[in-house]
Amino acid sequence: MELAAPGIKKEYCRVAINDEGNLTIAIENKVERKNEDKHHHYLRREFSYSNYEQNYVLPDDVVKDQISAKVEDGILTITMPKTEPKEKVTKAIEVS
Repeated sequence: MELAAPGIKKEYCRVAINDEGNLTIAIENKVERKNEDKHHHYLRREFSYSNYEQNYVLPDDVVKDQISAKVEDGILTITMPKTEPKEKVTKAIEVS
């Protein structure tokens, strides 16, 4: 699963499994900009805050203990490995 969040840092991301076994993704971004010009006697500050949180129901074949996440170039990538599919065993029954 990939989630695009331009300018996001890994410190702002939380990925967890909640009590019901669902995947929870939370991203908070706080930005403060400050421009100051002592020659013209002005100070300008901008603050922005954004918050994103989403819960996903995981399929039964996902190994929840092996879920991993990484942030690279503004993209949060979550890897969810699946269990090996079980071979179906058929039992022959003799017809009498």
